[in-house]
Amino acid sequence: MNEPIISAEIREMPRVIRRQLAQNGVGVDALVRELQLRPPPFVATLARGSSDHACTVLKYAFETALGWPTATLGPSVHTLYGAVLKLERALVIAVSQSGSSPDVVETLRMARDAGALTVAVVNVEDSALAQVAEFVLPVRAGEERSVAATKSFMGSLTALYPVISALARDTGLQSALERLPNFMEGLTELEPRVRARAERYRFAEHLLILGRGLQFGIAQEAALKLKEMCGLHAEALSSAEFSHGPMRLLAEGLPLFGLTSTDPAGRSTLEACQAFAGQGVDLTLLGAGPDAGPHHLVLPETGHPLSDLVALISVFYTFAVSLAQHRGLDPDKPPLLNKVTQTR
Repeated sequence: MNEPIISAEIREMPRVIRRQLAQNGVGVDALVRELQLRPPPFVATLARGSSDHACTVLKYAFETALGWPTATLGPSVHTLYGAVLKLERALVIAVSQSGSSPDVVETLRMARDAGALTVAVVNVEDSALAQVAEFVLPVRAGEERSVAATKSFMGSLTALYPVISALARDTGLQSALERLPNFMEGLTELEPRVRARAERYRFAEHLLILGRGLQFGIAQEAALKLKEMCGLHAEALSSAEFSHGPMRLLAEGLPLFGLTSTDPAGRSTLEACQAFAGQGVDLTLLGAGPDAGPHHLVLPETGHPLSDLVALISVFYTFAVSLAQHRGLDPDKPPLLNKVTQTR
């Protein structure tokens, strides 16, 4: 099979991280100083699609590392309902690859007018969203030609990790981030196993993806990529919520995909999935942690739970690309979709 464009873009991520570390320092330092002087009472995120899944990860990161309550803003609350939210002194972070979606731009403008500290995490540095924000953290992913976002999603995470590291005084995160490019270049060794595992889902129609805590946003992103590239209906669920009804679907033969890690939430997902495996459920596990058997694609640890997430989704992207190819689909050009979606 010919290598699709998206596979090359996934492999560009080490260069993206290196560019961020080399070029984003001034912006990161300025934002950190502002937040140290005026810590926000809460954080709100603003995004659509893959960028919103990155915000789910960042929600758990801000809450666990800094204790800052973090919520998601629905752009339509302002653009369709006309509401002006009480956001004085809040930190509002808008994440967008293109920075051009009108509802995200207008909602960030409203937040700034309402007295919030506004930050744009964007791949297009001269975009409308960047012009509205007080602080801009460039993703520096370069052009992304494949419709499905990959390196821009991962770069949206790593662009903010230095801010979290500095505010939390977490030198371990900064060290792990600096080592991450070399680490990710070694992940190509896992590709044969990942492709082989993907083939078993060639004729699947549905897939349940479990992740909890830091991994939940990764589960959301993984489910979206299976929809986009593979035409497969996938649903992301918290392993904590799974037993509150959705596990009933296992009785219908739906396969289960669990995301593991060495943090408490990842271990909780692993334990839940292992219990289902004992009941004959079709199970695949992916992520760091103790080897749970032949159904587990174990990833080496990067040195920090947050950097582990970047490696985890990178490998899952390879899984989704391989599955699309096994199904005879072009992962670069999913039908009906465009690279930039304009919502109002």
